[in-house]
Amino acid sequence: MSTTTAKATARKRPFYASFGFQIIAALIVGIALGLVARAIGDGPNEEPNSLAATLATIGGTYVTLLRAAVVPLVFTAIVASISNLRRVQNAARLAGQTLLWFAITAFIAVSIGIVLGLVLQPGARAGADLETAEPSHVGSWWDFLIGLVPQNFLGIGVSTNSPEEGVFASSVNFNILQVIVVSVVIGIAALRAGRKAEPFLVFTESLLKVIQRVVWWIIRIAPIGTIGLIGNAVVQYGWEKLTSLAWFALAIYIGLVLVLFVVYPVLLKAHGLSIRQYFTGVWPAVQLGFVSRSSLGTLPLTQRVTERNLGVPREYASFAVPFGSTTKMDGCAAIYPAIAAIFVAQFFNIELSFIQYVLIVVVSVVGSAATAGTTGATVMLTLTLSTLGLPLEGVGLLLAIDPILDMGRTAVNVAGQALVPTLVAKREGILDRELYDAPRGDVPFADDDEDDNEIGDATEGDRAPAARV
Repeated sequence: MSTTTAKATARKRPFYASFGFQIIAALIVGIALGLVARAIGDGPNEEPNSLAATLATIGGTYVTLLRAAVVPLVFTAIVASISNLRRVQNAARLAGQTLLWFAITAFIAVSIGIVLGLVLQPGARAGADLETAEPSHVGSWWDFLIGLVPQNFLGIGVSTNSPEEGVFASSVNFNILQVIVVSVVIGIAALRAGRKAEPFLVFTESLLKVIQRVVWWIIRIAPIGTIGLIGNAVVQYGWEKLTSLAWFALAIYIGLVLVLFVVYPVLLKAHGLSIRQYFTGVWPAVQLGFVSRSSLGTLPLTQRVTERNLGVPREYASFAVPFGSTTKMDGCAAIYPAIAAIFVAQFFNIELSFIQYVLIVVVSVVGSAATAGTTGATVMLTLTLSTLGLPLEGVGLLLAIDPILDMGRTAVNVAGQALVPTLVAKREGILDRELYDAPRGDVPFADDDEDDNEIGDATEGDRAPAARV
């Protein structure tokens, strides 16, 4: 199909076939259904009504699907990327540059959080009748160090409880940082094994292709999951809980907006990259992060848009993006703990010293990995408060609106996890500028020839060529 014919065909596609339109429409429908479910009220015995239960089931099921893809995707991607890094010059330098830019952007974000906390004084403006609740997770440096050691293969664990009815329930969980540790060790071991490991590496790369195809199918049903996720959020939390903590929520979202729409564009412009191309490329992952509230759940899509839209080589992206999903959290681990720590100090009339402000910066820059595989922002906040010697009861003040804030925090996390690999790839001269600057189509990422059967010929005119490294 010629380029002219392909573009003409693409223009004839109905607007509702656009992935971006489907996500936005799903957000609107989800909010509307959530408001309807709230208006209906609880059923007998304070059980959620059928609409609310349906929204919760749809949203929960979609997040479960995303999380199910995380472990095999991260394992195969990292093992394959380590084997492929031998074909990339300066692999160690790439890793060092990645860590450096993680720290630089985190420092900027936490600095913004501190300034906003001091200027807006959210703790001094909070209502005195706020209720406290005990945090379910408390972060510590010791737990982080212990968590680096895999408890079993891939760090997968099973928790079992016994409800009052006598029926045992169990759930499977995983620590993504342990998954990365195991994957890196196995990848390095395969490299050292030489020719004898070739069948294993070939199998891993083939398995990665299969998993990526499955991930693509999951991504395509994201609008359905979005309806359930955003609808359930409206049912569960609404907006009433923002009243007594309005200034705190405002400070958080101002910080998130400044990082996402001011700091990131400045960094892109300083590296000679188009701001518009970055946002149009990363936006599908940012949208999904906002509604799913899970950087890990969004990881498959974040990695794909980083490779397919932003032009970061797969060999590097498959290492940097999964690693960033555990350690690159400008929303949860920089802006939020900075403002929240200042809020707690102000609420309890505690004067912070200059050294304590420095500690906030240090904890935010180097401590975000301590939240890996846990409940992110809450653990990071307890880690910050304990380091500063502030009362942990302050965490309970903020739990009521945490889900509302978590949507914005996760969106910024995801954007940063795609930004840093893009900047590093540009600095190292390995960014595919043709792919980065290519026109965006109506699919969530510029796909390659392997997915032609999935998307169909009608979108070829909007599809940029995949990066070849």
